[in-house]
Amino acid sequence: MEPILSRNFNVKDAWTLPVAESRGAYQTARKVLTSMKPEDVTAAVVASNLRGLGGAGFPTGKKWQFLPKDSPKPVYLVVNADEGEPGTFKDRYILERDPHQLIEGILISAFAIKSRKAYVYVRGEYAEPYRRLQSALDEAAAKNYLGKNIFGTGFNLEIVAHRGAGAYICGEETALLNSLEGGKGYPRLKPPFPAVVGLFGCPTIINNVETLACVPPILKNGAGWFAGLGSPGNGGTRLFSVSGHVKKPGVYELPMGTPLREIIYAHAGGLRGGRALKAVIPGGISAKILTANEIDVKMDYDSLKAAGTMLGSAGVIVMDDTASIVKALYYAAKFFAHESCGQCSPCREGTGWAYKIVRRIYRGEGSLKDLDTLLALAKNMEGRTICVFADAAAWPIQSYITKFRKEFEEHINNKHEARISKFETISKF
Repeated sequence: MEPILSRNFNVKDAWTLPVAESRGAYQTARKVLTSMKPEDVTAAVVASNLRGLGGAGFPTGKKWQFLPKDSPKPVYLVVNADEGEPGTFKDRYILERDPHQLIEGILISAFAIKSRKAYVYVRGEYAEPYRRLQSALDEAAAKNYLGKNIFGTGFNLEIVAHRGAGAYICGEETALLNSLEGGKGYPRLKPPFPAVVGLFGCPTIINNVETLACVPPILKNGAGWFAGLGSPGNGGTRLFSVSGHVKKPGVYELPMGTPLREIIYAHAGGLRGGRALKAVIPGGISAKILTANEIDVKMDYDSLKAAGTMLGSAGVIVMDDTASIVKALYYAAKFFAHESCGQCSPCREGTGWAYKIVRRIYRGEGSLKDLDTLLALAKNMEGRTICVFADAAAWPIQSYITKFRKEFEEHINNKHEARISKFETISKF
């Protein structure tokens, strides 16, 4: 398969406009704006089976269709570049190596939803990706790919790059909106949904970086072509961030529905040192873990849901037989306790409590009763909060303990001690 999203990743200076133009940048946008109607663009995205590639997997074109048809308010397009999911680094590649592909996707998408202003909310830690994105925006504006009367069509678009302050919760779309407005990154109650009441109280579409980068290829090559690349209901390709105990960690662009086993052994080179596979997290740290016997599964939203986990951000974290699942859960629990925004009691108290119990187990001071306490705690965190952060914190607890309970029991019974540096603790605990 010829690369689509990653075709410029290894091209020297592809993040600059002259090189991007030589590779075809903005040609599709010119064709779309000068020869198509907004509703035709939306129809193509619907037919392509493009789904949200930030984690939720909601059909992109369908989301666009939720915008009210008769609202007198301006429509905003917000790009979620707050890539904070551990094990995930694919949006960073787009921002650093081919930002003009994203900008062209924003331009076409804004035209489709009749938006005149877009914001790109960039993760605070992404200093170099932000710098390159801003440089690309300046280049595009200077060439009148952005601004007023683009391509002589009368369509205007301004894109603003906005840096976050490093809060994982701001990857949740409504927390992102609050942060973008200058408030605290607290998720909002839904409904109303952002498509109706979003940024500054106006209709707003929020899409992920990778999602919008798919829009130009769809309009260039056709919706049927894109839908045919993936599996049923999951169109196109996916950028899989592969890390952990593999020989060749990195970002791999593969068709949606590529088997997990193929990703690990054919593309990432198999496990380092020829060791045995122990476990895989298929979609970022929030996803429920899979054992070595469960990797014959297609990497798309529907197949992984049927397998009891999720594709999420497509961050594939591979663990060999030297990995400690107890240690892995310790770091996951620590992460979620640190990143909870604290707005909802079940999440604020639950993540903190879970972290303290897991830390006790990890240090060799736990009891077997702690395992059942953790499972009960995780169950009571699910579905009781404004956003799904508490659920995401509960899923690793449930799957790690359920699938590797013997390892936890052995760790507890033999009182394995793990030294924890003072720099690894969270001050509030």
